[in-house]
Amino acid sequence: MRRSAARVVATVAATVALLALGTAPAHADLVRDRQYWLTEYGFTTAWNTSRGSGVKVAVIDTGVNGNVAELRGVVVGGTDASGIGTPDGQTPVGVDDQHGTMVASLLAGRGSAPGDGVLGVAPEASLLSASVAFGTDTGAAISNDDQIAQAITWAVDNGADVINMSLTRNTRDWPESWDAAFMHAFENDVVVVAAAGNRGSGTTEVGAPATIPGVLTVAGVDREENASFDASSQGITISVAAPSEELVSVKPDGSYAIWSGTSGAAPIVSGLVALVRAEYPDLDAGNVINRITQTAKPKGDTVPSPLYGYGLIDPVAALTADVPLVDDNPAAQLSEWIRVHRRAEGEAPETPATQEPIVPIADPLPPRSDSAMTLFPTPWTLAYITVPLSLVAGFGILGALLGIGATRHTRRTARTRAE
Repeated sequence: MRRSAARVVATVAATVALLALGTAPAHADLVRDRQYWLTEYGFTTAWNTSRGSGVKVAVIDTGVNGNVAELRGVVVGGTDASGIGTPDGQTPVGVDDQHGTMVASLLAGRGSAPGDGVLGVAPEASLLSASVAFGTDTGAAISNDDQIAQAITWAVDNGADVINMSLTRNTRDWPESWDAAFMHAFENDVVVVAAAGNRGSGTTEVGAPATIPGVLTVAGVDREENASFDASSQGITISVAAPSEELVSVKPDGSYAIWSGTSGAAPIVSGLVALVRAEYPDLDAGNVINRITQTAKPKGDTVPSPLYGYGLIDPVAALTADVPLVDDNPAAQLSEWIRVHRRAEGEAPETPATQEPIVPIADPLPPRSDSAMTLFPTPWTLAYITVPLSLVAGFGILGALLGIGATRHTRRTARTRAE
């Protein structure tokens, strides 16, 4: 039986006290044992089938520090789209510069020692890091919108099999520069995963990229597997739901954070996509997504629903169930949307009065405790990023987290993934 919220709060307080002792056994228990999703959702069993080996996942975020113990040797390539980072994409940038590393550790962390540290859901997958500076004036002419478009294109051209976007534009629509970038991903058989966004920051409905046809959109649930009222937006484009509360990640300085938000649910699903792609290397993106959605555990009477999509992810079933092939093609879905909704060629588009900035979305608060501290949304947190709202002092959480969520499935068409 799962622990109640009250008991979790008590455990957090105990965690802070134990960490102060600095004992190795306590540290191992406090970090590894708090990763409930690994056992409760069946990832540890799924690893008997696949651990994500040979699959590259691109993390488009605030930069991934590959020097922390959990991510050494995991980041195999990178780029900086912001103009203020480093060419390898491993220097954290932007206001929420801790976010990218935290997202990456949930996805593909390899622990800091046997039985210790953060272990990702796809511990043998490799990562590509594309850094984008949300909420920061880079002094460059390129907008956040175009930074993201460039990051997607770079990820595809550098062998990404999956792209994780723990961010949201906070609007249902998206700039035309994203049309070509997402089409490039879909035409090259890349699965794009995006976070639904967080109600805690005022995002009641999913926003782009989670609204883009072909993206695999991830909602968040609490420890009782119910939709997180604060940590998950709703909408008809939601594909599946995954844990989004009481998540443990590593920060760029090597300390640990307990946080909530769909920014964390998205990399858990991206990791599952990596497990499936490693086990079924010949499946195109459309069938990879179909395998994950069709094996999800339905939640409620309506499937798909605006809260859970097709249901809660089931890693074991996603890897072992007999799932008939489908003809779904994310590229075709987006192409048709563009044909119907974009203006005809030669017709001048209207110039919007204002351009929506891409910024973090504040993540929801967990039960209040003396050892927790709250991060309230700031103006820049209301457009592009999903940021966790709570930090546990004992785990060194000092800043908000960025979250972008959206995933679309794509048929394999233009390239063959590396073995």
